[in-house]
Order: sequence, then structure tokens, then C-alpha cells
Amino acid sequence: MEKQFPVGMEPLGKDTFSFRCHEQIDCFTRCCKQVEMILYPYDILRLKNNLGVTSAEFLAEYVQIVQGDNPYFPTLMMRLTEDEQCPFLAETGCRVYTDRPSACRMYPLERAVDRNPDRGNAQDYYFIKIHDYCMGHGERVKQGVDGWIRAQGLLRYNYMNSLWAEVDTVFLQNPWRGEGAGGDNQKFAFMVCFDIDMFKRYIAEYKLIQSFRMSKDEKRRLQDDEEEILKFGFELLKFLYGGNSRLLKK
Repeated sequence: MEKQFPVGMEPLGKDTFSFRCHEQIDCFTRCCKQVEMILYPYDILRLKNNLGVTSAEFLAEYVQIVQGDNPYFPTLMMRLTEDEQCPFLAETGCRVYTDRPSACRMYPLERAVDRNPDRGNAQDYYFIKIHDYCMGHGERVKQGVDGWIRAQGLLRYNYMNSLWAEVDTVFLQNPWRGEGAGGDNQKFAFMVCFDIDMFKRYIAEYKLIQSFRMSKDEKRRLQDDEEEILKFGFELLKFLYGGNSRLLKK
């Protein structure tokens, strides 16, 4: 069956689009103001390491918790400054540019992932997003989706965000029913996803690595690679709350 999309939304596919952002354009950094920026677990990991702070410090200083699309798990958004701009915006542009969130990297594209189990592997679709204030669309520079993804360093972000989406899908089934929001299980899941420093301490205290079948190389990577630890956390949450996990108990 042919994939149907909302009216007015057509995936780019192999089509090109015109866009370029640079310091000389009149709207430069306008997109960093009055913005609703959702942060995913990998965004937070990269940002807190860029700033040299702990996960807890980053969450307390730069994040607000809101009710998003998932009614059974909170959504995290960037907390703007008093003048409603991104806290990492400087006069010369973004001061965390090398570790900027995935939403910043993706613009002017939007990514949608089709996870239809009847079709097998998930498939990505990309759509063009246009804001009236953005003059970058008028630049005569042609871009392709694949080239844009590579140029903006999105491959790793897309991969990690896809893993997170699998976990978020498990949360959509309300695995903590009866406990309610803010119960021990939801707090544990929040820690695993968003507070990698506390999760590392939890792993050490409860000897979690020893509880599952793993190769020596997997165990080695889990000693100090926070990205690998986050991936392990995602698998752990699926294991505990009814998802399809790669983890095997000893």
C-alpha cells in the first residue's frame, strides 16, 4: 500500500532544496529566539559534555519538563533566557555549535520515521520546513537530503534518536500503570534516559553489567563510553518494560 502523508506534506526523496545559512544573512540567529526546542537523551549527553557539567547540573540549569506527545512520559525542552532566546546564543552565533541539538542540525528539514512492523525495517522521510522569517530559503544553493545529513553531522544523532524512539514507543504502552506518573519506575526510566552520570553510578552499585551476557569488548566499552552506556540503558528499559531487547539475562 502506498504511504499516505498529511495534506501539504510531501517527502523530498531525491529532490533538492534551496537553503544556506551564514553570518551575513539578515535573519542570522533569528531561529534561536522564541523557539520550542525538544531535547532528546543524546542531545543532553552531548551538550552537558560540551559544557563540562554533570547531567544533573545541565537539567537544573537549561531544561524544563513539559507534557509532550507521550502522555505517559515527560518531554524535555530547552529553557530559554528571560529575553526568550536560546541560552547558548552568543553575538557571533552558537557557542555549543559542535554539539548543538539534533533539531538545530536538521533545520530546514523535518524527519519522520515509519515504523510499520508489517514492512520490516523503519524508513526515514524528510520534509522541508519553511518559516517566514528565514531568508536562507532564498539563497541560491541547492542541497540534497543525504548531503545535508552528512554535512550537519546528523548520522549519529539520527541513529541515537531512533534508538530512543523505540524506548519512547514502549513508554506509550504505559508500562507503569497502577503506579502513576512520578512513581519509582518512571523515575528510574527518567534517570536512565537523561541523567547518564547517575545511571553510571547505579550500574556500578548494582553490578548491572555482570547480570547480562556480554562479550569482553562490550563490557570494556561500557566502562567509560557514555554513548555505549546510553545505548545499554535503552536496551535495559526495553528489557524491563516489555520491549524487544537484545539483552540476555545470565
